[in-house]
Amino acid sequence: MRIETFPLGPLETNCHVLDHAGLAVAVDPGGDPAEVIAHLNQNALTLTHILVTHLHFDHIYGCAKLAQATGAAILAPEGDAYLMATELGQGGAFGFPRVENFAYEPAPPGTASFAGLDCQCLSTPGHTAGSLSYYFPEAGAAFVGDLIFYRSVGRTDFPGGSAPTLKKSVETQIFTLPGNTRLYNGHGLDTTVEDERTHNPFFLHDMF
Repeated sequence: MRIETFPLGPLETNCHVLDHAGLAVAVDPGGDPAEVIAHLNQNALTLTHILVTHLHFDHIYGCAKLAQATGAAILAPEGDAYLMATELGQGGAFGFPRVENFAYEPAPPGTASFAGLDCQCLSTPGHTAGSLSYYFPEAGAAFVGDLIFYRSVGRTDFPGGSAPTLKKSVETQIFTLPGNTRLYNGHGLDTTVEDERTHNPFFLHDMF
């Protein structure tokens, strides 16, 4: 198993690619996916799914092109469908480009299988109303989008966001994972469950 990260798009959103036994999944392609496609081709990987943690524009800019190039199915949170009728989902505001239209299926709740690996699709609202995290126990990795960052947390001031809800999501869904679980987020450095349980100031000092 291998995880590669590609910062893409105008906000350098982390697109994570997990591969196993020749199959791969991509999480949150937030810009031109040319680097991702090159990585897949160079390593003879078949992309089976594109997993979206939440439907903010900076996490989905590359969905259409990546799906067209690979034939991979796009799965996204059903609870975030409302965002696609807003500038937060469509883009186009503040000089940002618009998102190319793409079709997606609702991500399945509970346990699924991607790239031959078990995945728990965790409901982790707070940054958005429908935010999901994708936990792969065999890889010791969770892809958390903008829920929690290295020593920080995601914004909750956008429509659908809620600080108390985000705190509950982290405490009940993320901090209950094994401490060595690596957290791959949407922006910046990855971290671990234990590091954030121990050092994240938002949870140590009740900054919500």
